[in-house]
Amino acid sequence: MFVIILQYSLLYTRDEGVVELEIIDISDNETRLNRERERRRQQLRQKQARARQRQKQIRKRRRQIFMMKTAVLCCLLLLVVLIALVLHQMFPAPRQKDSIPDRVYMEEREVINAKPLQGPGITEDFLTVNEYSRPGEALETVNNIFVHYTANPGTSAAQNRSYFENLGLTGETSASAHFVIGYEGEIIQCIPLDEIAYAVQKRNYDSISIECCYLDGNGKFTQATYNSLVELSSWLLGRYRLSPTDLRRHYDEGGKMCPLYYVEHEEAWNQFIRDVEDYMRNKSEV
Repeated sequence: MFVIILQYSLLYTRDEGVVELEIIDISDNETRLNRERERRRQQLRQKQARARQRQKQIRKRRRQIFMMKTAVLCCLLLLVVLIALVLHQMFPAPRQKDSIPDRVYMEEREVINAKPLQGPGITEDFLTVNEYSRPGEALETVNNIFVHYTANPGTSAAQNRSYFENLGLTGETSASAHFVIGYEGEIIQCIPLDEIAYAVQKRNYDSISIECCYLDGNGKFTQATYNSLVELSSWLLGRYRLSPTDLRRHYDEGGKMCPLYYVEHEEAWNQFIRDVEDYMRNKSEV
């Protein structure tokens, strides 16, 4: 719809009058309406664009939070696993006892210990009291007998006893054992049975330790060493009224590969336990 405004202008000249008719076509209202509609559409588009941007930012933030939570959870799980591994190394789970049932020993303990076993041939050669191998501290109770190997193939019982003695001079480390059995079966006692030895770090105050010499690189004891170990172990178990299940490898307390052959060959260790049981039973019947 057009609103036509007629504006008349009369121009006069000297000779004659001239009438000029000027017709102006103006649509101001329609223009203003169109501009207003366009402005509102522009505002709406801007508002929608801002809304889409906000939604995009919210989704991005949620993804970031999810990723952060996932990362934290993974770190916590990894930390738990690491702590579990460290604790397992520091405090290994007790190994299952060998296949010989405890009830057998409970039934036979009184029979085995009814008659004290005669001690094996032992040479007493006590170390000089010193802070590195013979501290002279009292051993008030004995709960286990630990078996070790010297980790030095081809050395004799006397040589290993000398090594313990020299630690008092060198201060190289703290180490010793109550007994050392040579590869020919000889037994040297280095520490009195009423004193501790430095053999099993966390068990020095309630255990007796036996070091065994060997020749083969695999750590297997000679037959002479093995026989003396069976005899000495049986005598100590009887003395402290313990059973063969109270025998332990150094490995069983801390995981050290000692005595090597009897850690790598579980059946050999189980056979040793059975041999001690048979020896104690046979001796008690004599």
